[in-house]
Amino acid sequence: MRLIVNGQQAFGRAVLEKIIEAGTDEIVGVYTAPDKEGRPADPVKDAALEHGLPLFQPSSYTDQVVLDEMASLDADLMVMAYVIIFIPEAARDTPKMGSICFHPSLLPLHRGPSSINWPIIWGSAKSGYSWFYPTDGLDEGDILLQRDVEIGPNDTLGDVYFKKIFPAAVASSLEVVDAFRSGNPPRSQQDDSKATYESWCKKADAEIDWSKPAQDVYNLIRGTNPQPGAWTVHDGTEVQVYDSAVVGEGAGDAGTVIDVSDDSFTVAAGQGAIKVSRVRPKGGQKVGAGEYIGASGLAVGARLG
Repeated sequence: MRLIVNGQQAFGRAVLEKIIEAGTDEIVGVYTAPDKEGRPADPVKDAALEHGLPLFQPSSYTDQVVLDEMASLDADLMVMAYVIIFIPEAARDTPKMGSICFHPSLLPLHRGPSSINWPIIWGSAKSGYSWFYPTDGLDEGDILLQRDVEIGPNDTLGDVYFKKIFPAAVASSLEVVDAFRSGNPPRSQQDDSKATYESWCKKADAEIDWSKPAQDVYNLIRGTNPQPGAWTVHDGTEVQVYDSAVVGEGAGDAGTVIDVSDDSFTVAAGQGAIKVSRVRPKGGQKVGAGEYIGASGLAVGARLG
């Protein structure tokens, strides 16, 4: 088949290269976001240039020139692999078989961005990914394929995405294309009554409330690791908290440092406590808790938050 691959960042590049590696289909065009001054080129652009593929970087898909250019490619299918620029129906329907889009959640749950952060923050034991037929509504189209992914009790955002969803979803892109090649790709409606929508998980969402139970604090820390990074305040300065663990009962007011060791410090929560082993002071790099303790003078009795 003649394919357009439209994507961004590492996931888009990985899908593009997976399809190239399979060698079954002809990629007639690669679309990605426009360059931004002062920033490196998108990895999808780099891959397209490396493989000598036709590259397009429109800032909008409503321009008739862009639509005519896409139509001239005579594509059978557009594979949308991490696309954050709105693609209107006129562009999505240009290929003969239309378009298929990736989303890292089990739709209709967690429509919208940051769809991996929130299930972890809320203590879910399962997430997954979907390939769906995009519409003008946000992540609202019919489903072609879904796969579950377990969220382990200690998994971080990085673990769930890079170790679980990312490799499995990239591999599944070939299954998705094969479904269209068969001439009868699956299609099932989303149950809108079960839909949830979550916006970006931003810095304000990642502030630690030490009065909450330790498990809730821990889920926030791992659900924002590595981005946007859970944070608290020590001596008037923000510090992000990364590697941590839930430990026993907290013997002190919430937010109080109740233990300091060579490589960690422990903070009382509303119920239980959090043992912290890696942090990033504002404006600095990630460091072990021991190094932070030595540099900041953090001691038992200090209050965070």
